[in-house]
Amino acid sequence: MNKKKLILVALIAVSMIAANVVGQSKTNKSTTQSNTKNEKPLVTFVELGSVKCIPCRQMQPVMKAIEQKYGDQVKVVFHDVWTDGGRSSAEKYDIRLIPTQVFLDAKGREFFRHEGFYPEKEIHKLLQKRGLKMLSAGN
Repeated sequence: MNKKKLILVALIAVSMIAANVVGQSKTNKSTTQSNTKNEKPLVTFVELGSVKCIPCRQMQPVMKAIEQKYGDQVKVVFHDVWTDGGRSSAEKYDIRLIPTQVFLDAKGREFFRHEGFYPEKEIHKLLQKRGLKMLSAGN
């Protein structure tokens, strides 16, 4: 009886994960999310993860919120490191686990790195220490 319950729970978990993956982008290529204006960002927020990783997927709304709240001041870039295109980014940034967030200054130099889920509130603190201002506190 316990084996049947364990198998059922495992099947449900796999089904939920599969449903979430299907709901994500149908491409597994490395993608860039950024504003399209010509202004150079003060900070580039590089997210290294995978659409198949639960904590990485939890970072998606955080990245979107940062992008919206800081506009052209921050460029947000996502690399799916479990794809051929993203694997080179994992090597470039020498990541050990996913998700990993790497923050670069306007000259492309790394000034901060975090491993694991990184709450939006903490990213705001980091960006504000760098002198960035939210476009609207109400967003």
